Amino acid sequence: QVQLVESGGGLVQFGGSLRLSCAASGIIFARYAMGWYRQAPGKERELVARITPGSSTVYADSVKGRFTISRDNSKSTVYLQMNDLKPDDTAVYYCNGHHVGRMTEDYWGQGSQVTVSS
Repeated sequence: QVQLVESGGGLVQFGGSLRLSCAASGIIFARYAMGWYRQAPGKERELVARITPGSSTVYADSVKGRFTISRDNSKSTVYLQMNDLKPDDTAVYYCNGHHVGRMTEDYWGQGSQVTVSS
C-alpha cells in the first residue's frame, strides 16, 4: 500500500519559516519525481516545486528564492523549506510522487495546512 504522509504545516507569521516533510512508503522512492503542490480556497491546485530522482529542481516563479525542495532517498522523504512566508502562501500543501517511467503510478498525500498571518 502506497502512502505519502505530510507533516510540518501550521500557523506562522508574515516573514516566518516552516519546513514540510513528506514520508513515502510502499514505493521505490528513488524512481519517483517528487513534488509539492498547493491549493488555496477558491483556486486551482498549482505546482510549487518539483525534484527529479537526480535532484534537478523546478520552482514556481512565486516561490523562487524563498522555498527549497530537497530529498533524502535513504529516508524516502522529500522536504520543502519555506522561508520569508507571505499571506499569499496560505494554502493546503500536497505532496505528490510520480514514477518517471510509468504515468499511472502517481500518488498524493492527504495535505497539510499552511497559514501565514499578516
